[in-house]
Amino acid sequence: MFDRLRRLKVGVRRTHDSFFGRIAGLFGSHAVDEALWTDLEELLISADVGVTVAEQLVEILRERVESEHVRDGEHARALLQAELVALLEPAAGRGELNLAADRLNILLVVGVNGSGKTTSIAKLAHYLKSQGYDVALAAADTFRAAAIDQLKVWGERVGVPVIAHQPGADPGAVVYDAIEASRARGHDVLIVDTAGRLHTKYNLMEELKKVVRIAGRLDPSAPHEVLLVLDATTGQNAIAQAQHFTKAVGVTGLVLAKLDGTAKGGAAFAIVDDLGLPIRFVGTGERLGDLAPFDPESFVQALFAD
Repeated sequence: MFDRLRRLKVGVRRTHDSFFGRIAGLFGSHAVDEALWTDLEELLISADVGVTVAEQLVEILRERVESEHVRDGEHARALLQAELVALLEPAAGRGELNLAADRLNILLVVGVNGSGKTTSIAKLAHYLKSQGYDVALAAADTFRAAAIDQLKVWGERVGVPVIAHQPGADPGAVVYDAIEASRARGHDVLIVDTAGRLHTKYNLMEELKKVVRIAGRLDPSAPHEVLLVLDATTGQNAIAQAQHFTKAVGVTGLVLAKLDGTAKGGAAFAIVDDLGLPIRFVGTGERLGDLAPFDPESFVQALFAD
């Protein structure tokens, strides 16, 4: 737990230094008055929490402060942190994947090119391997030879096999063979990399739907997770991406990548509020170990930590 919190603090340092540290400072320098609420709303919006979420948070906090007769700034700050945790809690998921011991668990990973998808797959494989799972990877992004090569390099680093065809092969055929091979070899988890960019958005979504159908033919309950990797540095622009992927392939959870690279990590609140999807993991750095199961309390604590 301590190591997870330490990594989260490092990962959200830019967001803390730019916005949430200043938000924490408001409650020490301000009386609990109208000026506090105005400044708080402005900072929340600047942190990319979103106008709607910022307004809702301030309104809820004002009502609690009034009804609970709060006069102390530190007490008011604690109430804000509790409300931020509550915002993430309903769909939190706590990083718990839908894994079962009596099957090959098929995890489909989707996202646009450049979002950190392939690196996140490697980190996820490393994490699951450290938890005792026997993991394999499927290189179903066959539209880019570089994507296949990149996944193979990561597979060697993590120490997990990569099942691949030649560039330009049918992604569905790759998934079919990967599932059959993984079952034969006794793997516990198969993580499938997918294409992030085709000629049109329609083509991309149709290709992903095909991959889902093929997995479902071999196991009616598959895929057991559809994880969408979002680039935290794109802020609320990630929401539109998520809506398209969720509609096409039924995303079950989010991986928020490159959290350490943005000063606007507040977008996590807007994303959960808008999509109602759980954040499963957050990427907090470049190393293989820099992927943390998402925990709302730890995330909010890290944002406000000194």
